[in-house]
Amino acid sequence: MSDNIKIERDGFVGIITINRPEKLNSMTPEMASALVEAVTGFNTDDAIRCVILTGAGDKAFSAGSDIRVLDDYDTPWNFRNRPDYCDAIRALLKPSIAAVNGYAFGGGLETAMACDIRIAADTASFAAPEIKLGWIGGGGMAVNLAHAVGPSNAALMIMTGDPIDALQAERWGLVSRVVPQSSLLDEARKIALAIAARAPIAAETAKLNLRAAWNKSTADAITYERDLQTICFATDDAREGRAAFKEKRFPTFKRR
Repeated sequence: MSDNIKIERDGFVGIITINRPEKLNSMTPEMASALVEAVTGFNTDDAIRCVILTGAGDKAFSAGSDIRVLDDYDTPWNFRNRPDYCDAIRALLKPSIAAVNGYAFGGGLETAMACDIRIAADTASFAAPEIKLGWIGGGGMAVNLAHAVGPSNAALMIMTGDPIDALQAERWGLVSRVVPQSSLLDEARKIALAIAARAPIAAETAKLNLRAAWNKSTADAITYERDLQTICFATDDAREGRAAFKEKRFPTFKRR
């Protein structure tokens, strides 16, 4: 595990901190591999029900890939097949929250968009600046940004490379909430604890369902959703939920 990727467990909540504030939390191949390791650990840990991803310091969530190491790839093909930190976060099975505490630029924006829910500090900003350096994003920038903010706003960001502030991101739907930076992690924990209190299998299934809905026709998406609902309905947690409702008490979910 890289020292630049910090892992914490707080009850049912896992926290991943990109911990390289002196370089605006820019990502290296070593850090990408550490993210893969962190996600694998959380995926196999039944005690973790929700994961928060944030950046260290008060300036940056992540400025994306460290430009200084990109020339270390000896061929474009090796660059194409490098360990990708956005893919690492997309592989997370548990519900995820990006707590964006500052710059979310390039791969940093893609990493935030790989999370299910995004909240931002009022000091955060968002950009797809790759075009200013001669390339475009490759970690899901276009598809995720178009889904989040609409095709025209996505084109504006990707084709100019210029940043938007947190309030604009909220107006466009890129983030769900904007809060003072001092309360960002508290707000993220509040949301994470609410999710962790729900039936874990249902929460993970909801994540699958939302992602599948992007890629299927309406009819196929509804059929898939109904199948997932049936799987959840058959779990012990669903039976506990129904029993708790009848008995007028809070349910105790055990991920079974």
